[in-house]
Amino acid sequence: MDALLNPWTWYVSGPLIATVMFLLVYFGKTFGMSSNLRTMCSIGGAGKVSSFFDFDWKQHQWNLWVVAGSIIGGFITIQFLSTSNPIEINPTTISALSELGFSAPKSNLIPSELFSLEALKSPYNLAILIVAGFFIGFGTRYAGGCTSGHAITGLSNLQLPSLVAVIGFFIGGLLMTYLFFPIIF
Repeated sequence: MDALLNPWTWYVSGPLIATVMFLLVYFGKTFGMSSNLRTMCSIGGAGKVSSFFDFDWKQHQWNLWVVAGSIIGGFITIQFLSTSNPIEINPTTISALSELGFSAPKSNLIPSELFSLEALKSPYNLAILIVAGFFIGFGTRYAGGCTSGHAITGLSNLQLPSLVAVIGFFIGGLLMTYLFFPIIF
């Protein structure tokens, strides 16, 4: 049972991802989570407002099963495959976060100072989350997909735009971590 509770090693998870990618390419499909938002907006009638959402969503409903599987898989993992061991985070990271006013996480990976009901009462935190959400949504649309779509599907298909997008994601992450995050907090 302990083997199930540890992260899967590369030689198990890597071939599983490669198999899924092969099947998607074989059936002419592409993987990406952000495209599901477009499908859900189309189902909700957004095609009446914007031509971007005016398409036959039924051809893309298979991808909604990916979202359902991710939600169900996450639930199964948390409920049945997780341990009560504390999350191991590098002490240097904990020290750097402490300097910014974040306490060390005990049982989750997200800081409760930002992602809790109490944190949403702060106009500053709420503004940060709204602006960040806007930037993520804009960036995903501008890049033509999300990190999973570009990094998994696009790079698997040797698409140059996906390589450029993934490099941009990493540069953006580094800038946020080392430049903007300390300024904001």
